[in-house]
Amino acid sequence: MTPVASSPDRPPVVAAVAFDGISPFHLSVPCIVFGEDYGVGGVPRFDLRVCAAEPCTLRTTAGFTIEAQHGLEAIEAADIVIVPSWRDPFQPPGDALVGALRAAHARGAQMVGLCLGAFVLAAAGILDGRPATTHWAWAQTFARRFPAIRVDAAVLYVDDGDVLTSAGTAASLDCCLHLLRRRCGARAANYVARRLVVPPHRQGNQAQFVEQPVSVNARDERLSALLEWVQLNLREPHSLDSLAQRVLMSRRTFTRRFKQATGTTVGAWLLGARLSHAQQLLETTGESVDSIAAAAGFGSAVSLRQHFADAFKTSPSSYRREFRAA
Repeated sequence: MTPVASSPDRPPVVAAVAFDGISPFHLSVPCIVFGEDYGVGGVPRFDLRVCAAEPCTLRTTAGFTIEAQHGLEAIEAADIVIVPSWRDPFQPPGDALVGALRAAHARGAQMVGLCLGAFVLAAAGILDGRPATTHWAWAQTFARRFPAIRVDAAVLYVDDGDVLTSAGTAASLDCCLHLLRRRCGARAANYVARRLVVPPHRQGNQAQFVEQPVSVNARDERLSALLEWVQLNLREPHSLDSLAQRVLMSRRTFTRRFKQATGTTVGAWLLGARLSHAQQLLETTGESVDSIAAAAGFGSAVSLRQHFADAFKTSPSSYRREFRAA
């Protein structure tokens, strides 16, 4: 059985696995990304189904209980299956859950293991021979228990096509926003991120396949206005000195204020904004790579390709093909 193609009348089904002893925060991450109605922002709907791994009232780590409306049968119809964590990395998941996950993976569902949820996917054999990550505090344990998995503990998440895994707690949100971006585009993911008051992307030690953060502290009105102007004029050449002059600040003051407001340097922010704009144009237009390079301010297709490969480990043309095939 393969997942039924989604349509306006049949939104993609997301099954989030709840279990006895779950952390409410971990469960809330897929719920808030895929279970809310963001239609006003042009974000397509998902059919989120929280399913219980055990047929009982589920206790949480916060001292209250939850009742899931679905059992593991919800996984059978899911396009995306998310294991948001696990109660104990040393406790293997039950046979029923393992069987449901294996069947979903075999028929082509998108599998996601958030934080310690990677242990559950690993126990089901879904991660064998693949790269994966999990919470840094358990990464060595994960590597010892599952030697067939290539563990990378230095990243926020790992996208290996039909299987995604994330690092701890907050990185689960990064991973879900990335998956939303992959399925629905940068604008949808950015809209949800803004609604949640989080950056669309946080830099890890490895480039992630998502849009770079371009947020700024709203209280700094001059910088906020400047960055909005830059985003509308990325085609133009910009430098630290030219931007400092535009807001009538010294180079030193501008550098300090910029870092305080954005958390990064002028050069890094500008490169991220240019890459982000290039991604959007690749996703939404049929413009040539040369035209996109000019519009994003890279000057030449050679420069765009170099920066794109450094950031995303792929070429602009390949990115366009992969995005449209997703």
